Amino acid sequence: MIDRQKFNDNFQYFDKEIIIEIIDIFFSEYEERYKNLQQNIQDKDFTKLKFNAHSLKGVIANFMDPVTIEHSRKLDEMAKNMQVAGIDQLFADLKKSSDDLMQELGQLKKELTS
Repeated sequence: MIDRQKFNDNFQYFDKEIIIEIIDIFFSEYEERYKNLQQNIQDKDFTKLKFNAHSLKGVIANFMDPVTIEHSRKLDEMAKNMQVAGIDQLFADLKKSSDDLMQELGQLKKELTS
């Protein structure tokens, strides 16, 4: 769930159009990012997984969603440590919280455009 106060603080100097553009970029990259993460996990390609998880963590941090940030941080850490145990469940948790974030961002975008 987006911490609206922190989100507003983070984007306080941005025009609504820029915030919408940032949200739209996240939307447009979403499927490919998660497809890549899933493939990295399946292939046990920890180098690519570390890169993709770290990148996702940075993007998600912009939206001030502490649960999704924590899931992406843990995935980044597991990739760094080449840890397999529990990674499938963590990915499922990350995907669920990210889907919830997508819905919240969709609602936020509607609020910004109305």
